[in-house]
Amino acid sequence: MNAAAAPANRGPLAGLTVLELAQIMAGPTCGALLADLGADVIKVERLPAGDDTRRYAEPQVNGESAAFMMMNRNKRSIAVDLKTDGGRRVLQQLARRADVLVENYRKGALDRLGLGVDALRALNPALVYCSISGYGRTGPAADKGGFDLIAQGAAGLMSVTGEPGAAPVKVGTPVTDLNAGIFAVVGILAALLHRAQSGQGQHVDTSLFEAGIHQTAWQAAIFFATGVSPGPLGSAHVLAAPYQAFPTRDGWINIGGANQANWERVARIAGVPELIADARFASNSDRMAHRDELARLLGERLRTRDTAQWLRELDAAGVPAGPIQSIAQMTRDPQALAREMIVALDHPLAGRTHALGVPVKLSATPGSVRTPAPTFGQHTAEVLREFGFDAQQIDALAAQGAIGLG
Repeated sequence: MNAAAAPANRGPLAGLTVLELAQIMAGPTCGALLADLGADVIKVERLPAGDDTRRYAEPQVNGESAAFMMMNRNKRSIAVDLKTDGGRRVLQQLARRADVLVENYRKGALDRLGLGVDALRALNPALVYCSISGYGRTGPAADKGGFDLIAQGAAGLMSVTGEPGAAPVKVGTPVTDLNAGIFAVVGILAALLHRAQSGQGQHVDTSLFEAGIHQTAWQAAIFFATGVSPGPLGSAHVLAAPYQAFPTRDGWINIGGANQANWERVARIAGVPELIADARFASNSDRMAHRDELARLLGERLRTRDTAQWLRELDAAGVPAGPIQSIAQMTRDPQALAREMIVALDHPLAGRTHALGVPVKLSATPGSVRTPAPTFGQHTAEVLREFGFDAQQIDALAAQGAIGLG
C-alpha cells in the first residue's frame, strides 16, 4: 500500500492506492465507494477532455457537471493520453506501486495499448485489476459495449417493472450501473483479502448484465419453481399481500402488511376489520389470489385521509409503512439527515454543492466525504511527483502532450 500518497483520513482503506480508468457511472461508483472508505483514488482521465460525464450539458452548477461531481468526490484527477508512449509510461509507473486498478474500457482496448491485466500484473504481481463491462470479459457477448438500459432489458428487469399490461419500462435509477460498481467493490475487497494471505493479486471481472440478473432473485426463484416467467406488478410484491403503494387523500403511501399479524393490523386501522374473516383474504395465498380486489377495497378507505395521518397510526401499531417521497423530500428527510446521507462540499469552481453520503457506517474506522470532485487534471503534477517523476520529466511529458496539468 502506498501510504505516502494517501490523503489524511482514518477510513478503513487509508493507505490503499487505486487507479481509476473509468468514466460515466459503474466504474466511478466503484471508485467513489473505495474513496469514501479512505482509499487514495487517482482518476486517470483521457486527454483532451476527460470523463464523458464532465461534458453532460445539463444540469450544471456554475459550468461544472452536476453528474460528474456526484460520482467523483474524494478522488484526485490526472490527465493522461494513453495513446502516447509517454502516457503509457506514466500509467505503467503508477501501476507498479498501485494496489488496485479499475477499468471499464471495451474488451481488448487496454491490451492493445500494452496496459491490459496480464501486462500490468507482470509489472506488479500484487495488483488487483478490476474490469467492469457490459457483459463480462468472457462469453459470446464479451465484445459488446454496455449501457444500463440495455442491461436492464437483457437481464429481465424490464419484464417485471411497471404496471401489468403496459409497455416495458426500466427501473428509474441506473441499477445495473450502480450495482456493478458495488459488486466490483465486493470483488476487490475479497481479492485484497486473498492478497494479504498469498501476496498475489488477481483479475476481478463483473458486468452490468450480471448485476441486473442478480436483482431478479425473487422472480427467478418463482420461475425455477414453476416454469412461469413473472410479469410486472406495479408496486405489488410477487409473494405477499397487501404489500404495495396505495393512494391517500394527499399523495401515496407504501404499506407492508406482508405477514398475517400485520395484515390484520392494516385491516383494523383502515376501518375494514370484517375483511380479516373474509374467505378471500384469510391467508396470504388467498390474498395473493385476490390481490386486485384487496387493493381496491383498501384503497377506497386509504383515500379518505392524508398520508401523515395514516402513518401515525401504522407506525404506532408497528406496521411497516412509509411515504412515497420526491427526491427533494428525501433530501430533507430527518432520517436521511441524521444518517449524514446528504453532505455539503465546497467546490473550487462550482462553489457550495451537495453530495450523497456514505451508506455504510463503521464504528471504528468510518468512511467520509472529504473533498469535492476534482477539476480536470487538477492533481497531475502532484501525483506524478509522488510516483517519482521530477519537475523536468513532468514538463517534458506535458510538452509532448502525454499529460495535462489542469
